[in-house]
Amino acid sequence: MSDKAVVRSYYSTVGVVGLGYVGLPAALAFAEKYHTIGYDIDKGKVDALKMAIDLTGEVDERELKDTTLQFTNQIETLSVCDYIIIAVPTPIDEDKKPDLSYIKTASKQVGKHMKRGAIIIYESTVYPGATEEVCLPLLASASGFEVGSDFSIGYSPERINPGDKENTFKTIGKIISGYNLETLDKIEQLYCSVLDAPVYRASTIKVAEAAKIVENAQRDINIAFMNELSQLFDQLNINFQDVLAVAKTKWNFLTFKPGLVGGHCIGVDPYYLITKAEDVNYSPTFLKEARRINESMVDFVIKRVQTYADQQQREFSDLKVHVLGVAFKENVADLRNAKAIEVIKTLKRLGANVTASDPLVSPLAYQEVTGDRFVPVSTLLDADVIILLVPHQSLVTALNQQLSTWVQDKPVLLIDLKAVLNQLELPNHLSYWCL
Repeated sequence: MSDKAVVRSYYSTVGVVGLGYVGLPAALAFAEKYHTIGYDIDKGKVDALKMAIDLTGEVDERELKDTTLQFTNQIETLSVCDYIIIAVPTPIDEDKKPDLSYIKTASKQVGKHMKRGAIIIYESTVYPGATEEVCLPLLASASGFEVGSDFSIGYSPERINPGDKENTFKTIGKIISGYNLETLDKIEQLYCSVLDAPVYRASTIKVAEAAKIVENAQRDINIAFMNELSQLFDQLNINFQDVLAVAKTKWNFLTFKPGLVGGHCIGVDPYYLITKAEDVNYSPTFLKEARRINESMVDFVIKRVQTYADQQQREFSDLKVHVLGVAFKENVADLRNAKAIEVIKTLKRLGANVTASDPLVSPLAYQEVTGDRFVPVSTLLDADVIILLVPHQSLVTALNQQLSTWVQDKPVLLIDLKAVLNQLELPNHLSYWCL
C-alpha cells in the first residue's frame, strides 16, 4: 500500500458489529490505524471490554487498555462509519439448518443507521449467495438506499483460529470480494492497510462465500476419514496412532487426527453448503457422510465406556466418570457446539455419575449449559473412568506430572482421546484407550 493511501486511512471511520472471537481481534487491528467503533448488542460484554476484560480469553488486558477502540452497545453510533464490518454468529438450528437470525438482525440494524456512501463488509460464514440474496435486501430496505450508488457491500470471510497466538487476524491471508470493482478496490485498500499478510481478490462475492465453506468442509472430510479409520482399527485391534506415526513418514501424507468435531466452524459450516445444495436439488453425499461419521464419534466414545463397564461387570449407574476438558477444542474457553457436552449428557442419561473439570471454561457458562458445577481435579481419586476429552496444555502437563498420585490402586479406565499423554509414565493398573 502506498504512503498516500496510509495517510488517507486516518480520515476513515471503521465500525465492527459483533465483538466475539472474530470481531474483537479485527476491531483492535483497525483501531491501530483508524477511528474504530466496536459495537455489540450484549451490554455486559461491552462493559467488560471497557474494563479491559475479554470474556473469550483471546485478547489480553494490556492490549485492551492500550487500544483507542471505542466500545458501545448503541447501534446509532455507527452512523458516522465509512466501513462497517459485520462479524456475528451464523450457527445452525436443531435441525442442522442455517440460522441466519443474527446476521439478519445485524443487517437491519446497520441499514437503519448507516450513512450514505458506506461500505458494509460481511465476515460471518454463510452459504454462497446469502450476502447478496439475504443481507443486501435487508440493508437496502432498512436504509432506503440503493446499492451501487448510495452504498455498497463486500464479503471477506473470517479465518480466525481461536486459541492460536501465531496465526492471527493480522497474519492470516485474507480473501476479499466486492459488489463492483470500485468497492473491491476500496476493500482491498482497507485490509491491506492493517494486515501483515497477503490479500486475495475473489472474482465475485459468491466465490468468496464458497471458498470459506470449502476450507472448513475439506477439514471436516479429512477428519471424518481419520475417524472412520479409528473405528475400523479399533475393531481390528490395531493401534491407529502407531499406524499414523509410520504412515506420515511418506512426504505427501496429509496429517489429520481423529477426534470430536465441534465448535462454530468445522462442525457447522458444511451444513450451510449441504442446505444450499439441497435447495437446487443436488445431494452432496460426500459432505453428508463426513458429517454423519464425525457426529457418530460421541457414541463411539460412549461405547468404549460401556465396553469397560461390561468387562468389569459393572452397571452404568455404578460408574463414577470424570471428564477433563469440555470446550470445543483444546486451549480455548468456547463451549459453542462442544461435543464434550454431548458426551457428558449422554453418560448421565445412561445413569453414570459424571463430574467434570476445565481450567479455561467459565464455571458459570458450564453450569448454564449442563446444570452442574465443575469439581476439583482431585475428584479423580474416586473415578472409575477418566476421560481426557479436550487436552488443554495445562491439563496435559498436570496429568503427566501427577496422575499417578491422583488415581488409586484399583481398576480405572483412562481415555486419552487424542493420545497426548506420556503412555510410558502411566500407572500400570490403568486401562488405557485412545482413538
